[in-house]
Amino acid sequence: MAGSVYSVGQVSGYIKNMFEQDFLLRRISVRGEISNCKYHTSGHIYFTLKDEKASMAAIMFAGNRRNLKFTLKDGQKVVVDGQITIYERDGRYQLYARDIRPDGVGELYRQYLLLKQDLEERGLFAPEYKQPIPTYARRVGIVTAPTGAAIRDIMQISHRRNPYVQLILYPALVQGAGAAPSIVRGIKTLDRLGVDCIIVGRGGGSIEDLWAFNEEIVAQAIFDCRTPIISAVGHETDYTIADFVSDLRAPTPSAAAELAVFDFGQFQSVLTDMHRRMCMMLENQIETEKNRLAHREAQLKLLHPRARLSEYARQVRELEEKLRRGVDRKLENERNRLMLYSERLGGLSPLNKLGKGYVYATDAEGTPVQQAGQLKIGDRLRLRLVDGAAEVQVSGVQLSDTIRGKKD
Repeated sequence: MAGSVYSVGQVSGYIKNMFEQDFLLRRISVRGEISNCKYHTSGHIYFTLKDEKASMAAIMFAGNRRNLKFTLKDGQKVVVDGQITIYERDGRYQLYARDIRPDGVGELYRQYLLLKQDLEERGLFAPEYKQPIPTYARRVGIVTAPTGAAIRDIMQISHRRNPYVQLILYPALVQGAGAAPSIVRGIKTLDRLGVDCIIVGRGGGSIEDLWAFNEEIVAQAIFDCRTPIISAVGHETDYTIADFVSDLRAPTPSAAAELAVFDFGQFQSVLTDMHRRMCMMLENQIETEKNRLAHREAQLKLLHPRARLSEYARQVRELEEKLRRGVDRKLENERNRLMLYSERLGGLSPLNKLGKGYVYATDAEGTPVQQAGQLKIGDRLRLRLVDGAAEVQVSGVQLSDTIRGKKD
């Protein structure tokens, strides 16, 4: 009866699991010679590690390259620290490098890695313990050798950026026997002086030259210091324990001076610009308040009793003018109507009739005489003329033909 059948992926996964469970393969150091080295655009480094008996594929991912202190080249003798596991796609094992060092660095580098791992696990590198570097430091302490390029560079950069910043040097040993305790004393002394920040460093050199900055007592002194510390040890590619535990790492002593000492000229420019902007803001605020005050004054004028009385007086004048125009218009209409009635009455007036040649006759008793038949000879009449009256006596009566015919 045939046994179980597995896929290629299952077999590769099973073998990979076996590799990953092997304690030795999870943390191993392998010595060999570099060949087929390729720097990929992704930042990864692919190479083969070989000796006279065998070879193995290796890779260093971009995230681990920051600890690499040199450029890998074919033919170099190196020691690679990392993990061996299966790359399932190709079905072959690979060495995944965490760190690479030239073969021959020896015990010092191993001590460096062990102390670095121990201090990291104890929390001395934790970001929550990092102190901010003051933006406007006035007193800067320096722990370095009194002679050499480091102190000269720091002094030169500091004077160029801000001649008013006070530099306080603690002349310490930075190499050889007694260097680490000297650096510790310098840190503690300057911390007690109350400077704003401290630069601890020296120029570049080999791992042996920089070893004082890899000592645990120096790391502990930096961690315990209440004053913010900038480490500036060696060149840009040199990393020491002091770099990891300090509040800020500078790649060079010159860069440390740039970080610790603020640029006074730039500071003056910033102050000038701030002063200008503050003046503009103040002028705008004053103008705004003036406009607001003018608006309030206008409101007060409108609400003042005098303004209201003036408004009421204006309204009264308008009503008075309106009433006057109405009365005038009414009078004019009545005057026109009166003239019309006057003309009508004038047409009906007896005087008007008299003016046209008519007379108004009354008898002796004042009774109006309207018909000739009312008269007889000898009657006395009073005739009313337009300009007076006359007394007459009837001497004859003549009736019209129409009246005579009716009587007959």
